[in-house]
Amino acid sequence: MSGITPALSESCKETVDEAIKLAKKHKKTIIFDPNIRLKLWSEEKARQVLMEIAGQVDIVLPGIEEGKLLTGSSDPKEIAEVFINQGAKVAVVKLGSEGAYFATESENAYVSGYQVDEVVDTAGAGDGFAAGFISGLLRGWDYEKAVKFGNRIGVTLYLWKEIWKAILSGGKLTLTNLSK
Repeated sequence: MSGITPALSESCKETVDEAIKLAKKHKKTIIFDPNIRLKLWSEEKARQVLMEIAGQVDIVLPGIEEGKLLTGSSDPKEIAEVFINQGAKVAVVKLGSEGAYFATESENAYVSGYQVDEVVDTAGAGDGFAAGFISGLLRGWDYEKAVKFGNRIGVTLYLWKEIWKAILSGGKLTLTNLSK
């Protein structure tokens, strides 16, 4: 679930609320990326609505700047702790090429990122992280391994210019050009 949707209109927010209720009713895991777009609403409104949503989901995936806006802290551990204390089972704070920090009630870890020779474009990297992380969970991987894979997919997108054009034209992503 994306934080962009409730920013679009009140009816979109109501749709998100209903989707959460329906997912909970059917015992589905809800994954939420705040994906804050301040062109769509004020910081105050974004914080209010997105923290309300974050308190109802299973997994929260904020970037470090989103976490700071939502919680007031710039410390990944503190950001994750806020979401865990609010009811999330897992919080993963994305740190760009630095990697990510994840926490549950019983475990937490920094997972290092990957270095690239040249960042071409960061657009889509957070979405790539989410796709890799979720893919790992669907494969039954533990959180640390899923976060590491999310990091790898996210940083791979740094190597592509306007990745959406490559995807729409049938371009292929390869997990290359990454140093350890």
